[in-house]
Amino acid sequence: MWDWNEFPEISRTDLRDLKKGLDSAFKDFTRAWGDTIEGFFNPLLKFLVWFEKLLISTPWPVMMLIIAVLVWLGSRSWPLVVGALVSLWLVGYLGMWENTMYTLALISVATLVCIIIGIPFGIWMAKSNRVQAIVTPILDIMQTIPAFVYLIPIMLLLGIGKVPGLIAVCIYAIPPVVRLTNLGIRLVDKDVLEAADAFGASPHQKLWTVQMPLALPNIFAGINQTIMMALAMVVVAALIGVRGLGLEVLKAVNNQYITLGFMNGMAIVAIAIIFDRVSQKYGKRLQKHSEVIHG
Repeated sequence: MWDWNEFPEISRTDLRDLKKGLDSAFKDFTRAWGDTIEGFFNPLLKFLVWFEKLLISTPWPVMMLIIAVLVWLGSRSWPLVVGALVSLWLVGYLGMWENTMYTLALISVATLVCIIIGIPFGIWMAKSNRVQAIVTPILDIMQTIPAFVYLIPIMLLLGIGKVPGLIAVCIYAIPPVVRLTNLGIRLVDKDVLEAADAFGASPHQKLWTVQMPLALPNIFAGINQTIMMALAMVVVAALIGVRGLGLEVLKAVNNQYITLGFMNGMAIVAIAIIFDRVSQKYGKRLQKHSEVIHG
């Protein structure tokens, strides 16, 4: 068996110097480009703050009505609508409404960012085996590396606040939508593509009129998993100053408040269940619709 004590001392010294050099280089990069990078993300910060204010300032009966309508449009299920309304009423009754709106804003914006970035990357992967070979290991790293590891450079670049938390959530949550977009497009029946070619469809037309509609069930499954993974990150995001239910759970852990932690944890679970059931049912409806059209 290898004995690490036999490892040459000079190599350990070189390794320490390399670590110090990399840390110093990143700090220099932060000083030089930190303001520029912060300015780049400023529109995203403004949008997130605006959306938070919109959700919080909207009267709770109106907000519950809007959510009920969205749940019905997505699921066409009255039991799910009633369950969503009861869950939101309990959240408000127990004094967690404002924090729930902060969390809802964070998850909604993070999911939107993941969709805007992830679906084009998934399409790109589906169109090129080389791109897939390059991007797949990166997605593996994003899913498996501990969140605290990439929080360090994000905090050094952007400090503590909403945007670093949003970026951390997106890094962890984006891989499913990229992977399943790629998978959905690659699983489209070759006979269907050959038929499109026979009708003289261009690659652009094939993508948007054949491949994307048929891949929608897989894409929505990816969006579903992205939402779930984003919700799993709300407590980690609270560590760098993001308000919401995650921050209350963190307070409960630090102060050993069992009830506070349980209540806010269950509120996160309620949001997760609503998102999960609605996106699943909408995906199934898309799949049935696709089967009727192309079957």
